[in-house]
Amino acid sequence: MRGRRRYAAFLFDMDGTLLDSIPSAIRAWTEWSSRHGIDTDALLRVMHGVRAVETITRFATPGMDVAAEYAALTRAEIADVDDVVAIDGAAAFLASLPADRWAIVTSAPRELARARLAAAGLDAPAVFITAEDVATGKPAPDCFLAAAQRLGVAPADCLIWEDAPAGVAAAQAAGADVMVVTATHANHASPLTTRQRAVRDYGELTVTVADDGWLELSVLAA
Repeated sequence: MRGRRRYAAFLFDMDGTLLDSIPSAIRAWTEWSSRHGIDTDALLRVMHGVRAVETITRFATPGMDVAAEYAALTRAEIADVDDVVAIDGAAAFLASLPADRWAIVTSAPRELARARLAAAGLDAPAVFITAEDVATGKPAPDCFLAAAQRLGVAPADCLIWEDAPAGVAAAQAAGADVMVVTATHANHASPLTTRQRAVRDYGELTVTVADDGWLELSVLAA
């Protein structure tokens, strides 16, 4: 299916959308849940796209120090980025966008997000919303609303790129269009089923910058 649509800006989730950090995340969360006697399969089904502190809180055992566990888990993930790679075509696609027309909106803490981007050979954009920037994470829309505000555009004029149910729900709550990237879905414990437009990666996408600065997205297969 061919199609072209216009947007004021693109807002990208990071993990599973611009880069593949799924194996690293699964290793860290499996070790953490096993150490605490928590059902790993149940945790892995719901942790994608959600801030780690909220997942830890959800599965916390009695007396657990959530802040300390969050800090320790973050350190473990930062130390384990050797196999983090960019989604096919992501680097070239991002390079084709004007710097003031896109943002990364991730549930990861900033230090971890920067470590993963560097491992994948991707640069952080000028507008970079991370776990620390909002009081409530996905599926609440706060992070996407903040990114649109910083870019000076209306959320309804944005295309949000996501891979996980929490992120898609947040994008819809923000009133934006959604494009689902499916490249890592085979590795998800609970792959996303969606009626949203979807592409496997960025290899069959092109962007033209119109005279008014809006982004015209051409999709060969979506």
